[in-house]
Amino acid sequence: MNCRLNIKDNIHWIGVNDRETTLFENYWPLEQGVAYNSYLINDEKIAIMDTVKFNKTTEYLEKIKEIIGDRPVDYLIVNHMEPDHSGSMLALLGAYPDMKIVGNKKTFPFIEGFYGITKNHYVVDDGDELDLGYHKLKFYLTPMVHWPETMMTYDQTSKILFSMDAFGGFGALDGGIFDDEINFDFYEDETRRYYSNIVAKYSPMVQRSLKKLSDLDIQIIAPTHGPIWRTNPEKILNLYDKWSKFEAEKGVVIVYGSMYGNTAKMADYLARIIAENGIKNVKVYDASKTHNSYILSDIWKYRSVIIGSCAYNTKVFSSVETLLAKLSNSGLKDRWISVFGNKSWSGGGVSGIEAFVQEIGWEKIGPSIEATYSPKDAEFESLKSLGKEVAQKLTETYGD
Repeated sequence: MNCRLNIKDNIHWIGVNDRETTLFENYWPLEQGVAYNSYLINDEKIAIMDTVKFNKTTEYLEKIKEIIGDRPVDYLIVNHMEPDHSGSMLALLGAYPDMKIVGNKKTFPFIEGFYGITKNHYVVDDGDELDLGYHKLKFYLTPMVHWPETMMTYDQTSKILFSMDAFGGFGALDGGIFDDEINFDFYEDETRRYYSNIVAKYSPMVQRSLKKLSDLDIQIIAPTHGPIWRTNPEKILNLYDKWSKFEAEKGVVIVYGSMYGNTAKMADYLARIIAENGIKNVKVYDASKTHNSYILSDIWKYRSVIIGSCAYNTKVFSSVETLLAKLSNSGLKDRWISVFGNKSWSGGGVSGIEAFVQEIGWEKIGPSIEATYSPKDAEFESLKSLGKEVAQKLTETYGD
């Protein structure tokens, strides 16, 4: 027996939790799992919003059957074609062969390409409406948030925005489905990690979509991952607005790559100096140990970024190099950056980070600091000056 969860006005959550998959998109860690949210509107006509990943199809179809019995599904609304949301489409069409598949003109090449489905297409455009009886749906195209075909569906009756991947996050829903049932501290971190790794590159498109939706009376936001926002939807709207504007908080992220501990020693010393000078939010990461999705999330959160690397075969240490590549691709703006590291017989670590600084265009704080063999008094004095400069700039900008 599945738990029948009615959101509002015969709109049901028919999503599933996935605690088995270890890597989202086979890359991002899912230590606390992930939810794939789908929704069913039980009206004169029955509509389903997106599906779920293929590994949960059986459970998913059981939930639908429990709610509607032998009635047919009239429409499948496809807000986003990524396979974690479209993976049960073929099975759903097999169960309901007369079901119309609703999407925009960019949706259907994906459907045919992924699943070979060439029938039952129902094409909608920006602003088009679909009458289910009591519920009246309106479609808003939001391309590149974060795929070309992405769109959102607004129920004008219940004032629910079905927002696909936008406003969602990592983390399985452990009993609490709604924002007023959860401790949001965890989900805020996981939502920011989701944004900074999955959506962030398309922040200008997020801003464009927020403006498009700004006149809607949105009482509930129902994304395809994470909790449903029924009590305080403004909170997630404001967070997305903040993140997509690249706004940051007072704090420092220090990331380093170190083979034998010398660059690590410099990172720890620098962190202590910054803390001594009044900065409480200081995060230090060994890039070889912590997956870069967590590091990127904190870089999205805090203003100052300090990156250190030993020289490794005349290049930046590999784990740091991976992080730099992801940052270059993220489109993140308006951060401060500082550079340090260590070398032995040849350099490449610090100079490689300096090349990244030139490319990304962030404001550089202080001179680059590079020790030879191991850090000595001169390097520690330079690190002390750099730490004080970073702390002072943060305090002047954000206050005590």
